[in-house]
Amino acid sequence: MRVLVTGAAGMLGTDLCEALITAGHEVIATDVSRAPISMDITDASNVRDPLEAHAPDAVIHCAAYTNVDQAEREPDVAHRLNALGSTIMAQACAERDIPICAISTDFVFDGTKEGYYVETDTPNPLNVYGASKLAGENAVRELCRKHWIVRTAWLFGVHGKSFPNSIITAAQTRPELKVVADQHGTPTFTRDLADMLIRVVTTPLEYGTYHVSNTGVTTWYDFARKAVELAGMDASIVKPIPAADWPTPTRRPANSAMRSLALEAQGVDPLRPWEEALAEFMRLRVNTTETP
Repeated sequence: MRVLVTGAAGMLGTDLCEALITAGHEVIATDVSRAPISMDITDASNVRDPLEAHAPDAVIHCAAYTNVDQAEREPDVAHRLNALGSTIMAQACAERDIPICAISTDFVFDGTKEGYYVETDTPNPLNVYGASKLAGENAVRELCRKHWIVRTAWLFGVHGKSFPNSIITAAQTRPELKVVADQHGTPTFTRDLADMLIRVVTTPLEYGTYHVSNTGVTTWYDFARKAVELAGMDASIVKPIPAADWPTPTRRPANSAMRSLALEAQGVDPLRPWEEALAEFMRLRVNTTETP
């Protein structure tokens, strides 16, 4: 299968391209920079050329504006990339009858629900990032009949900036780390998500919206403690604080834990527990760090 990946140089995109190649698929890797094919998703003509030249069987749309705090300061840029970019990608795919799998986020929810968010829950984003991603979702649904929207959460991987890596780095030099303890979510390892995305587009699963994250709910505080513990350091240096004490311009959902009823309905097993995924991340992180 020939798969075009946007945002191929990012944390998820890098793992996804590697997983696709390992699975025997042909990858058309695109990004605004640092990829074999340069593509600006906000430029319709720039998007059209790779699609026409390579005629992919499917598109996995990973490219996005992901700096949540910065989005509050530059909302126009966030919406241009996440909403307009997804609109252009969806329209281009629809015109060529190419299925598109668009990556979205748990931040489309407001966090007021008790328990897990499922695919049928009504989105109500609290911040610019979530609103821009929801606008992108809606564009994909409206413009391209053959679509999968995959919402994920708390992504971490070895090919870019991620929460556990930042925590471990900070723990190596600081005597104390203050981490928010009253926000709950479902961490997701990019390698596990990549494998599921491949299954979604190559099986293929029914078109529609899916939640995909590693199983189990945690807080940023407990997530940080586990990362520090797996790194062989003293986890007691991690101290809990309420979200109100963390300096940020962004309102975040107190609970964005997700469950995929859509996958379960089709007999697809959920991803492994986040603790197991984090342990593998730690092993890969060490190997990556030690490689010359």
